[in-house]
Amino acid sequence: MKKFFVSFTLAASLAFAAANDTFLVRNITVHPVTGPKLDNASVLVVDGKISEVGAKVTAPKGVKIIEGKGLHIYPGMINSATEVGMSEIGSIRETSDTGELGEFNPQLRSSIAVNPSSEHIPVTRANGITAVITLPGGGSTENRGFAFGALNPVIVGQSALMHLDGWTWEEMELKRTAAIQMKFPTIQMLSPRAMMMDLPGAFPRNTFAEAKKSYDRRIQAMHEFFEQARRYQKGKESKQPGLRRDLKFEAMIPVLEGKTPLMIVATRNRTIRDAIEFGQKEKIKIILAGLEQLGDNAAKIKELNIPVILGETLTLPSSEDDPYDSTAALPGLLHKAGIKFAFGTFDTQFARNLPYQAATAVAYGLPYEEALKSVTINAAEIWGVADQIGSIEKGKWADLIITDGDPLETNTQIKQMFIKGKAVDLSSRHTKLFEKYMSRQ
Repeated sequence: MKKFFVSFTLAASLAFAAANDTFLVRNITVHPVTGPKLDNASVLVVDGKISEVGAKVTAPKGVKIIEGKGLHIYPGMINSATEVGMSEIGSIRETSDTGELGEFNPQLRSSIAVNPSSEHIPVTRANGITAVITLPGGGSTENRGFAFGALNPVIVGQSALMHLDGWTWEEMELKRTAAIQMKFPTIQMLSPRAMMMDLPGAFPRNTFAEAKKSYDRRIQAMHEFFEQARRYQKGKESKQPGLRRDLKFEAMIPVLEGKTPLMIVATRNRTIRDAIEFGQKEKIKIILAGLEQLGDNAAKIKELNIPVILGETLTLPSSEDDPYDSTAALPGLLHKAGIKFAFGTFDTQFARNLPYQAATAVAYGLPYEEALKSVTINAAEIWGVADQIGSIEKGKWADLIITDGDPLETNTQIKQMFIKGKAVDLSSRHTKLFEKYMSRQ
């Protein structure tokens, strides 16, 4: 019996030592994000979660040691709006799974459409991004439909928070329904045919009165859909006889209960104002996404404590009347107004540029600390997972990146990455092509 106990203990200790999600990183500069940096500190990870952080952390016997002298450790970054894993080659329809027919599709789940073998995942990871929000209705911040019908969905489905590592989408899934995504209608002046052909001016425009009438019909249809969902909710609560299960209305119940936010894509001043008004009338939690300007909405957004997901800063403004630096300066304006925000890229191919979008905002008035938070803890708080990821704190998943410098700088190299404490391969199609042609004789 004694011999068996010794053998069992030895086997258990060897298994513990061999675990690939248990290790100690020592003598490294720790950037918790939620507190001051710690020089020559250590981070102990046990079973994929952060166990201890500090200057005097010791590893249990047999645990793997990673020497971090001269390096830095940060929480993995979060891209709060992407198509990563859902769209491979934009010009080939069969490789994209970002949209469905119908105006209201809250039951559609983006997580099950994510391809774990996508080439874009390792490319995105290589820049320090460990988690993304996937957008079921595509990443465009423009609402370019030409009629309130099948070709212009309004509620496009459930946005999921996904880890960028895993054999299956189930392994990658961090939060199945982070939000229900809505593309808020706009007043469209182009005729339906012109918008379909993408040839502005080639066909007659609608009059403003016609466009406004169409817009009002869309808004009314949205309110009617919410009212139908409420009637279904009440019928279910009262166990109404003969009530048939409706997946669309089932998906809306958490929104009506305030458990799941409605992520509304709205870019310009008037659309933002109307989106806020819609959220107030329906008494639901909303997140504004894709803002290109604040207009006169800053005070209202702050008053209602509405989070914001910003898009590109490395781009010119969409309107010729906007200042040249309006997109780059917008994050600084949000910070001054006291509005919580995070960054998303709203695409696939440039999802890896997330840290540089935040860095550009620093040059135009956003404090550096806030830029770093916008791609880490702010995003985690907005999506309701701040107890799991977003900073280096005890009890959270070990989503970590080890770097040789500031991760928001283009010349910084990601030396190692861990997702849920598991070391992740940093090679990608980009690195393989680089190695292939550098070794060419």
